[in-house]
Amino acid sequence: MDRRVVVTGLGVVSSIGIGRAEFAGALRAGRSGARPISVFDTEGFEHTMGCEVAGFDPRPWIHRLDPAELGRASRFAIAASRMAVQDAGLTEAVLRARRGMICVGTTDGEAHDLDRLVETELAHGPAAMDPVRARRSAATRLSAGIAHDLALSDVEATTVATACSAGNYAIGAGFDAVRAGEAEYALCGGADAMCRKTFAGFSRLGTVAPDCCRPFDSGRKGILTGEGAGVIVLETAESALRRGAPIYAEVLGYALNCDASHPVAPDRESIRECIELALRDARVAPDEVDLISAHGTGTPANDVTETAAIRDVYGDRPPPTVSFKSMLGHTMGAASALAAIACGLGITHRFIPPTINHRETDPDCAIDCVPNQAVEADLRIVQNNGLAFGGNNAVVVLGRFDEAGLR
Repeated sequence: MDRRVVVTGLGVVSSIGIGRAEFAGALRAGRSGARPISVFDTEGFEHTMGCEVAGFDPRPWIHRLDPAELGRASRFAIAASRMAVQDAGLTEAVLRARRGMICVGTTDGEAHDLDRLVETELAHGPAAMDPVRARRSAATRLSAGIAHDLALSDVEATTVATACSAGNYAIGAGFDAVRAGEAEYALCGGADAMCRKTFAGFSRLGTVAPDCCRPFDSGRKGILTGEGAGVIVLETAESALRRGAPIYAEVLGYALNCDASHPVAPDRESIRECIELALRDARVAPDEVDLISAHGTGTPANDVTETAAIRDVYGDRPPPTVSFKSMLGHTMGAASALAAIACGLGITHRFIPPTINHRETDPDCAIDCVPNQAVEADLRIVQNNGLAFGGNNAVVVLGRFDEAGLR
């Protein structure tokens, strides 16, 4: 358990950029992915804005499978994985010679396809259903598709469905596997595609914003649903240094818990406990943390509860606390994975991405959310929160890699 685990590859499919470089530039610029939803019919809904991935061509990134036979979320996941592998300077041959792990977190799996199947059956009857679309709708296709397209056989391929914290769950699973020597590398992260089912659910809860997501703002009105995928490559520090690979960050530790106290309402005490467990696993004191990537959905309940839990741990002057959902929308199972990548880029390039769309901080969210403009910062340790319905919490702690102490 003494192996140090580092991030050596980043793969991104998002509404604000494709690939590491474009994503980093969009984060620094404070770009918004908000646009009218086009991937499903929004007729009858009061609000119709979202953060969808527009104009993305997966064909350059999917080599062995037919993109037409893959669901939208699988296309995102496979593309982000191949980007991460290439970014890490790895080849398929090298991966095939090693034991690996693939773990993808998701909220909806291929529910976008399930939406279409239901619509077809309602309109034309069961005989009109597309058998290809039905076969590809299983959520396990997300991780299995990555293994198939990269031609990897000596891998454990799993899909984690812990809703909106699933990306961090997957990173934690990959971290454990590499740290314990069960895998020599891990491809882990999260992927989701926008679907009518989830959008309708949030609409019925009254938590969809009319125009944009304003986390921690007095005028916040809720989330914008989003989509995309974030996948990272994890390997030991020794392996990365031996290969001369880029090292974006070190995974210092993580924690999971589940309070199960309410289907949708966050629990302050449970969030506080998860943060403390993660810091303990990372052997990090609160005063060493330079930045918090909050779950930060922009709903009244989440933002107040999460910031209260943060202040329970950090006191009256917590570190800067930002929400990438202000730019990306809520990408569900991909959310904390994309946020982890954003944290790694902030550590590498020494800047804090902003919380955009901000006008006035809610007094009940007493944090510095780095409003609207990125700032330069020498980030060494960053905490990444992932909170989900059902009380599923996951917190990952990342740090700047330092060879000191490496055996």
